[in-house]
Amino acid sequence: MNPSVLLIDDDKTIMASLSFLFKGRGCEVLGAHNAKDGIRLAGELQPDLTILDHNLPDMTGIEALQGIKAVMPEALVIMLTGYGSISGAVEAIRAGAFDYLTKPVDIGAIEIAADRAFAVQGLKNENQLLRKLQAAALKEGIVGGSPQTHKLLLMINLLAENPNTTVLIEGESGTGKELAARTIHRMSARRSRPMVDINCASLSETFLESELFGHEKGAFTDAKGLKKGLIEVADGGTLFLDEIGELSQSLQPKLLRVLETMTFRRIGGTRDIKVDVRVIAATNRNLAEAVEQKTFREDLYYRLRVMPITMPPLRERREDIMTLARHFLAQMNAGIKKSITGISPDCEKRLVEYGWPGNVRELKNVIERAVIVSPGPFITQEHLPWELTRPGNGQKKPAAGQPLTLDEAEKAHIASVMERAGGNKSSAARILGISRSTLIAKLKKYE
Repeated sequence: MNPSVLLIDDDKTIMASLSFLFKGRGCEVLGAHNAKDGIRLAGELQPDLTILDHNLPDMTGIEALQGIKAVMPEALVIMLTGYGSISGAVEAIRAGAFDYLTKPVDIGAIEIAADRAFAVQGLKNENQLLRKLQAAALKEGIVGGSPQTHKLLLMINLLAENPNTTVLIEGESGTGKELAARTIHRMSARRSRPMVDINCASLSETFLESELFGHEKGAFTDAKGLKKGLIEVADGGTLFLDEIGELSQSLQPKLLRVLETMTFRRIGGTRDIKVDVRVIAATNRNLAEAVEQKTFREDLYYRLRVMPITMPPLRERREDIMTLARHFLAQMNAGIKKSITGISPDCEKRLVEYGWPGNVRELKNVIERAVIVSPGPFITQEHLPWELTRPGNGQKKPAAGQPLTLDEAEKAHIASVMERAGGNKSSAARILGISRSTLIAKLKKYE
């Protein structure tokens, strides 16, 4: 949105010059020739910048400034005067003026002062938006005040305001990709319609096709009746496709057709069904590499990646670690009905220093475990799992005669490899020399 400028001056020549200047910069320009009208317009329209003459026919500039501040406390006002003096400038600044310039008007000086004011107003607007977004996102579980989280919230808001745009959410496992998708949906105009989600890696190709597209009665042996697919169920709402990188090559062109035409056919069907659905996909794989390796269609990749979001790993937003930890502590206290009052300084140090290969999901699991084992009133480092206090994370090695168990050694090794692989299960499985499904089973075993 273009900034708005309110001009309050009884000199028509100056008004015309400033109006020409700001309209040429794409601003919306409003004008008043006396203080009373100017104050009224400031209250009604809340302009981004006000330029106020010090000498008006119905009151002094300082009185007018005070009137503007009464109806718009955050107003940014540049005062103009034909009688420049140090005392006059000090009085204006004390009364709340943003800047103080003398006549005859220097266009360059006006532009510099206006640019400064627009920058300040932009920061104010962004901070107000972030506060609103943080309040809304907190309900969904997105917590944090780091620059990375602020950037994420602004992107989520932008996508919520554009409810037809296809979104690809990329990031390591445990970074909150599904949470971001749900927040986009619930903040968008589609919130009254369903958000339907499916994990593309959790089902066989045949079953996944049936789940997505549905089938007609008699389409195959067990098709005893008509079944609507998830694409149809999500009509008017959002379809969330998790682990899209695992979608089989035979299903990829069928999904591409849905994205391009918003039509599909049930299995065994002969007619096209029209839908209005927003698709949000998520992946922890590097899809660009998959395109190069010919395992993922390039045209589908770019069709999904209209608006990409990259979820930052927890190790890159360490400012959020303790905010998240306290958020999870409050959740666990309520859920488990305990009253752990805080986290000790030595424990905080361990939490902040740890690499978090499992990201936010791992932190949540660690806090849940600590709340369960802690007798209270604090969580201390004794209540943390060994990988947070192992050598390299500020803790001495286990004493001689106290070797690691096989499970402990395997867990530590898998955690190390997952960290090296950036949380990518397929890459970690290749490094470990095991199948992806075996790795997933071990990750579940060791939480």
